[in-house]
Amino acid sequence: MAPFEPRGLLPEADLRSASSIDADDVAALLSALGYPCDAADAARRIAAITANDRQALVVARCGGLVTGLVALDFMYYLPLDTTTCRITALVVSPGAQGRGLGRQLLREAERRARAAGAARIELTSGSQRTDAHAFYKACGFSDGTVRFVKRLGDA
Repeated sequence: MAPFEPRGLLPEADLRSASSIDADDVAALLSALGYPCDAADAARRIAAITANDRQALVVARCGGLVTGLVALDFMYYLPLDTTTCRITALVVSPGAQGRGLGRQLLREAERRARAAGAARIELTSGSQRTDAHAFYKACGFSDGTVRFVKRLGDA
């Protein structure tokens, strides 16, 4: 089996925009990604995204459970004079990994990016996430530029 080929497919996931009723699941997924979050904080974050027409948060339900999410930010990109869609979070619950859900979420992100007129889709990933990097490459993403970060507070 080729690396990052699904190891037993999940049924096609029900993909939909997140709402406040997803707060517990979003909190669990963000915590699994390494960003601790409780339900109240997740509800606040969901509200911030749904209030912004330049952002989207999509959750994936399989077998009645929310097992993944992808967050999108649509921004004007001055150097190319066009819209870029940035994936700001992509996570699949540990029990659903390796079964095609990450690819379904990336396809949905690309579909939404095209519908919004974005010329490209991009993401950043921590240097320690080598498995994620291999997955993204297997899904057609290429290495981009080096990202530099300067923290301006607690975030």
